[in-house]
Amino acid sequence: MDKEKRLNSNSIQENGGLFDNVKSVINTAATKLGLATGGYEPLLHHEREVSVNFPVKMDDGSVKIFKGYRMQHSSILGPYKGGIRYHPAVNADEVRALAAWMTFKCAVAGIPYGGAKGGVCVNPSELSAQELERLTRAFTASIADVIGEHKDIPAPDVGTNAEIMNWFADEYRRIKRRISKAEKRQSGNKDCQDDKCLAIVTGKPVANGGSLGRTEATGRGVAFIVKQILGKNGRQLKGVRVAVQGFGNVGSYTAKFLEKAGAKIIAVSDVSGGYYCENGLNICDIAQISDLVKKKNVLRIKNSELLETVCDVLIPAALENQITKDNAARIRARFVVEGANGPTAAEADRILEQNKVIVVPDILANAGGVIVSYFEWLQNLKNQKWTVEQVNKKLEKLLTSAFENIWNTHTEYNVPLRQAAYMTAIKKLVTKMC
Repeated sequence: MDKEKRLNSNSIQENGGLFDNVKSVINTAATKLGLATGGYEPLLHHEREVSVNFPVKMDDGSVKIFKGYRMQHSSILGPYKGGIRYHPAVNADEVRALAAWMTFKCAVAGIPYGGAKGGVCVNPSELSAQELERLTRAFTASIADVIGEHKDIPAPDVGTNAEIMNWFADEYRRIKRRISKAEKRQSGNKDCQDDKCLAIVTGKPVANGGSLGRTEATGRGVAFIVKQILGKNGRQLKGVRVAVQGFGNVGSYTAKFLEKAGAKIIAVSDVSGGYYCENGLNICDIAQISDLVKKKNVLRIKNSELLETVCDVLIPAALENQITKDNAARIRARFVVEGANGPTAAEADRILEQNKVIVVPDILANAGGVIVSYFEWLQNLKNQKWTVEQVNKKLEKLLTSAFENIWNTHTEYNVPLRQAAYMTAIKKLVTKMC
């Protein structure tokens, strides 16, 4: 048995709730389409699940073992695609769910990728830069046999960034250089045909093959989708009150794009808590969220209070399961646009629907990141460099098409947008399977 097959058999048997929620949504959408279970059964399972334990030498000379995962849900539409998350709460069920979401996100976006996700259970803020680099290189080595530029292309996610992707690509390149040219010819390996291996990861620095517009792509996409859903409901961005939970890459760019377009950002938060100002926070004037404490008429609030703020648009852009059955009835926004992956629990969805809150699902709302990751991959493979104007124009074209397809399904079947998004994706996936 070769090494890849051994990894393929390394299935993780844990049971968990997050992926169960994903399967529930899939089943509901497929039933609405009139599909028998056998017609979409592969979508309820992962093609490969990899769990690794790898050692990292710490600065004090000790060795610590870290747990990591690479979950590959579906390659029906193309090579696997998905980020790598560094967070202390990373576990098999979470990564399993995130990988499945990527499958549907790519299908909705209309790009030829399947879904995958990776993660390491670690708090990156507790590591030195040297320890973080050693951890990244060790994790790369542990999953190198199941990734590749035509097989599985990682990207940044929560707790990772462009520099970490640089280390990842460099380590992968170093590993692949060990393979002789003769071995490559014998194996028919298509991956890493040159020494650059630029297309092995996306989200890299622009100087090292990254795409212009990639850093802000997810936030730009969320802002664009907010504009679209408001327009379908006879509203404009100007003066709309917006609350953003999570002020990382996605939340901060979303807030700034919306503010520039005329929206009023009345509340933002991060892990330390939030800030509220009825007249608007002037997000574009700050470098980091803590700068808001210096502004007049700004109140400190809790994350829970931000979610329940009276506003027109609520954008949860932090982590999973922020809106639950316990607080869903207190959500007072007219629209919820999911900047994060899985921020709304299944039970909460039903409550929001009963209260006539319109939810735009993550697999549409935050698809801007993976779309521009796809653009980066294409540029690397073709040795091209697109302008930021080209990138943004192509991004808007794909998001417009995705939104309209889902809106049409929503109106045709009279179902919530989440169901419409999954129905749209499932139709593409089942058609390709057949």
